[in-house]
Amino acid sequence: MPARFARLYGLALILGDFFILLAAFTLAYVVRVQIDNRPLVADISAVSFFTTSLLLIPMWQVTFWFLGLYDSQIYNKRLTEWGRLAIGSAIGILIVLGYSFVIDEPVFPARLVAVYALLASFILLIFGREIMRELRTLLFRFGRGISRVLVIGNSLATKDIALQLSDTRRSGYKVVAIAGPKSVLPQSFRGTHFPNSERALAHLADKRISTIIQTDLYDSSERNQRILGAAQSNHIVYKFIPGEPEFYSGKNTVDVFLGYPIISVYQTPLVGWGTVVKRIFDFIATIIILVILSPIFILVILLQLIFGSGKVFYVSKRLSRYSKPFDFIKFRTMKHIKGYDNKDAAEEFRAMGRNDLVEEYNRTRKVKNDPRVTWFGRFLRATSLDELPQLINVLTGDLSLVGPRPILPQEIGLYKGKNALLHSVKSGVTGLWQVSGRNDLPFEKRVELELYYAQNWSFWLDIKILLKTIPALLKRSGAR
Repeated sequence: MPARFARLYGLALILGDFFILLAAFTLAYVVRVQIDNRPLVADISAVSFFTTSLLLIPMWQVTFWFLGLYDSQIYNKRLTEWGRLAIGSAIGILIVLGYSFVIDEPVFPARLVAVYALLASFILLIFGREIMRELRTLLFRFGRGISRVLVIGNSLATKDIALQLSDTRRSGYKVVAIAGPKSVLPQSFRGTHFPNSERALAHLADKRISTIIQTDLYDSSERNQRILGAAQSNHIVYKFIPGEPEFYSGKNTVDVFLGYPIISVYQTPLVGWGTVVKRIFDFIATIIILVILSPIFILVILLQLIFGSGKVFYVSKRLSRYSKPFDFIKFRTMKHIKGYDNKDAAEEFRAMGRNDLVEEYNRTRKVKNDPRVTWFGRFLRATSLDELPQLINVLTGDLSLVGPRPILPQEIGLYKGKNALLHSVKSGVTGLWQVSGRNDLPFEKRVELELYYAQNWSFWLDIKILLKTIPALLKRSGAR
C-alpha cells in the first residue's frame, strides 16, 4: 500500500488498540467489581482505575510497536499477528503488575481483574484487527489505498509475481503495466504491455505508477541505474526481487561486507534457536499426545494381533534431515511378502503381474486400490491410525511432528536434485501436503508444497498445520 495510506492505516490501528484496551480494562473492572459480589483485595474506585488505565495503556502499545504490530509487513499475516497480540497482551499485564510493585500499591481491585483484562484485551484486539482488515479490503475494492505497480523483468518470476498480485482486493496491489517479453504476461493480465523498460519509464506519470518491481538485473548497469533513478526522481517505491526463487526463499540476511551490501541465503529459516524450540515443542507435545492416545494405541496392537497379517509393526528405511536414513515405524497394513521387504512397490506389482498398478504407482507414488492392503489395514489407513507409531520416531528425534514426508531411499531420483533442499529440515508425521489434499494431490504438487514448507518454515506455520491436521483426519480427505 502507498506510504501515506500505510501511515493512516497504522495510525488507525494505534487509536483502535488504545480504545480497545481501555474497553477491555473497563469490562474487566465491571465484571469483577460491579457484577461479582465477592470481597475485593483492595478498594479501588472506578475513576482511579480508569485513570491508571489511561496511564498504562500506552506502555502496552509501545510493546506492540516493538513486536511489529504496527508494521505493514504483518498486516497480511493473520496467525503471526494473533500470536504477537497474545505475547503483547501477556507482556502488557506483566507491565501493569510491575508498575504496581514499583509504586507499592495495588492497581487491580482483585486478582481476577488482571485475568479478565488479559482475556478481554486479547479477544477484543483480534476482533478489532479483523474489522480493520475487512475495512481495508473494502477500501481496496473501491480503489482506495492501492499501489499501482509496474513490473519489469524477463523471467518466470516476473509472470508469477504479476499473477500473485492480480487479486487486488487481497494484495492491495494493481499491476497496471509490465515491461518485458510477451512470454511473461499472465493470461488474465489486462494492463499495458511495454516491450522494454525505457518505454515503460516514459509513462510513469500517465499510468500513475506508485511502485516499481524489478525481477531481473540487466547486463547494462546503466539500464538498471536508469530504472532506479526514475523511481527516485518520481518518488516511487522501488523493489528488487531476484528472478531465481532460491534467492528470496528460505532465510535471508542483509549485512555489509567490505563496504558492500551482502545477502546471505540459507536453505531454510529453521536454523539456530528455531531448531531448539521446534525439538522442545515436538518432545513435550508428543508425550502429551501419547498419554492421551495410549488406550487407542494398545487397542490397535491387540486388534493387529487378532486380525492383522504377520508382524504388528512395519519398519522400513526412510530418509529425513540431510538424507539421513532411519527406521520408520508404522502399524502394518499390508500382507507380508517374503523377499520384498525393502524393495520398491513397483517390483512387487510386477511380481504380481499387475503392470497397470506399476504405471499408476510410477505416476503418483500411490495406488488407489492396493491389493496388498488387508481389510483391517484399510481401516487403519482410512482412520490414519497406522501413523500412530511414528510418534515414537518423534520422541527419538528421527522425525518432527510437522515436516516433509519421509521418503524411501529409492525415491531420491524422483526429486530431480531438490532432495537436498527438501531435507534441509527434518521430515514430519504431518505436513503441508497432508492438510492440502493428501493423496488426492499429484506427486509434483506434493513436492512443491513440501519445498515451500522447507523454505518458509515458521513456528506459527507448524501450529497452523497441526490445527488443520485434525479436521483433515476427521474428514478422511485423500486417505488411502
